Amino acid sequence: DGAWFAALEGRADRVLVDAPCSGLGAWRRRPESRLRLTPEALAEDRARQRDLLRRGARLVKPGGRLIYATCSLLPAENDDIVAALLQADPGFRVLPVAEVWAEAIGTDCPVETPFLHLTPARHNTDGFFVAVLRRDT
Repeated sequence: DGAWFAALEGRADRVLVDAPCSGLGAWRRRPESRLRLTPEALAEDRARQRDLLRRGARLVKPGGRLIYATCSLLPAENDDIVAALLQADPGFRVLPVAEVWAEAIGTDCPVETPFLHLTPARHNTDGFFVAVLRRDT
């Protein structure tokens, strides 16, 4: 990972992992991109997502936050990736998105789930996923 990465391990207050993904959430604007989604491409994306989230987690200090985001609607690229990190690193816990939303924006959160799932059908946006995790130890 390099000397700069090692020097930052366990020191960051916030780490954003804006992970490369299938882009499924943006299909309404880029319908041709659905032709590029193959099982192999999805598997490569998922491996990259797991690796980036794991590497990002190493940078977060106790009390810090790890934010994972994609423009995908697929649980395989979102909830499943976060669940794998939580299983592998019990030092993290989920911060419910409504709590973070109220703190940062000061309005009611548009979802009632632990993670932010925005969809074109429900929210008139592209599809997005955001999970906020806190390192307790």
